[in-house]
Amino acid sequence: MSKTDPIRTTDEEARALAQRLILEMKHATLGTIDPETGTPLLTRIAIQRDRDGCPMALLSGLAAHSRALKADSRVGLMVADSVAKGDPMNQARLSILARATLAEPDAERRARWLENDPKATVYIDLPDFSFWRIEPVSGLLNAGFARAYRLDAADMLKTPEE
Repeated sequence: MSKTDPIRTTDEEARALAQRLILEMKHATLGTIDPETGTPLLTRIAIQRDRDGCPMALLSGLAAHSRALKADSRVGLMVADSVAKGDPMNQARLSILARATLAEPDAERRARWLENDPKATVYIDLPDFSFWRIEPVSGLLNAGFARAYRLDAADMLKTPEE
């Protein structure tokens, strides 16, 4: 970090924090590009990790963000610390720059999702719902006051077996 660049050198502590935020995420803010206006669209979504650690969303095809994903796969995902207390501006948060891809139907993925979110039983099998992989390209971690880091995909992703 220099006087002109507030970004610190990425270290193991930053990687571990980013990986924890992804591991514990249940909801996130998804940013897409509205295909009709070309402007950003932000929505709150349910999210979990896929078997390889990649963020995975279960989305309705009727939702504006699903239509946006089909038109432009570029997305942003904001994941906040789910256990932190106090001032939200001092809490850790991770902005992920990513590409979204429609995931093939998969019984194991479905079962894992329901294990972590049993209430999804109500809608998971509706014909308009699909899984989307949010594949990180890079990220920005704000770990608290004066603790900012640039990350690449490998810094953020940790497989469940690790």
